[in-house]
Amino acid sequence: MNPSLQDGYGGYLTLAVLCLFAHEPWRWLGFALGRNLSADGEVFRWVRAVATALVAGLVAKLVFFPAGTLASVPLWVRGVAVLGAVLIYFAWRGSLAVGVGAAAGLIIALELARAVW
Repeated sequence: MNPSLQDGYGGYLTLAVLCLFAHEPWRWLGFALGRNLSADGEVFRWVRAVATALVAGLVAKLVFFPAGTLASVPLWVRGVAVLGAVLIYFAWRGSLAVGVGAAAGLIIALELARAVW
């Protein structure tokens, strides 16, 4: 192996340079191709719809088929947390951070309340 990669920083520098060369051409290509696209056009509406569908699928998977520690939380707690988070999300004018925080807070509060009962 090259001795310059073993000095503690050579590996990091090599990784950074490789990532730069792998990332930057695509970034500039996206900039060049997307410069004249309208944010209200068909392409962006389609991308937004696909992104929304992916997020909805992920949330459904987390609620109905959870993994890890979330699997020990009852389905009704996960459902109430999602419904509460959606309501709070819209009440706070679409703040994603508040909605996600509300879901986590509701799961914690309901689990603590369940432990006390």
